[in-house]
Amino acid sequence: MQPRVKLGLLQRTYIPEVLIGLIITARHFFVNLRNHTLRLMGSRSVQPGAVTIQYPEERRPLSPRLRSLHRLTKREDGAPRCVACLMCETVCPARCIYIVPKENPDPHIEKMPARFDIDLGRCVFCGFCVEACPEDAIRMDTGILQFSASSRKDMIYTMDQLLAHKPASSQ
Repeated sequence: MQPRVKLGLLQRTYIPEVLIGLIITARHFFVNLRNHTLRLMGSRSVQPGAVTIQYPEERRPLSPRLRSLHRLTKREDGAPRCVACLMCETVCPARCIYIVPKENPDPHIEKMPARFDIDLGRCVFCGFCVEACPEDAIRMDTGILQFSASSRKDMIYTMDQLLAHKPASSQ
């Protein structure tokens, strides 16, 4: 263990650290001001200054890899693509997916979900469910980032709600 170093009066007041912080902030301000001014005057050789996005009026472009609210995909006949294999429920580290399987009337498909719920209050948005699904039935590409509820019960999304979501590219 290292011996404790005695601080001087100036160091105990934190004045040098506050001044260093102000100098760094001022440097960023004046560099960005200079860069914006030069670019306004037509100089394209200067790197653009930092830009402030006026949220919520302006939105940043979202990455195509962003994991947003879940959705279930449908077959051509409108039925859910899910075959209730329980892979997504098994791989989920938060245990927020709940599936109840039932027999499918189509003889080519063994099962389908009678119930498919996701508790978004517990979900950590890891994307493991999307990776584990062999049928590409669940996706996280809706682009919906803002969702809230007034109770925990309202944070549980049912199969009908998940089927109603559209991909972000079609909205």
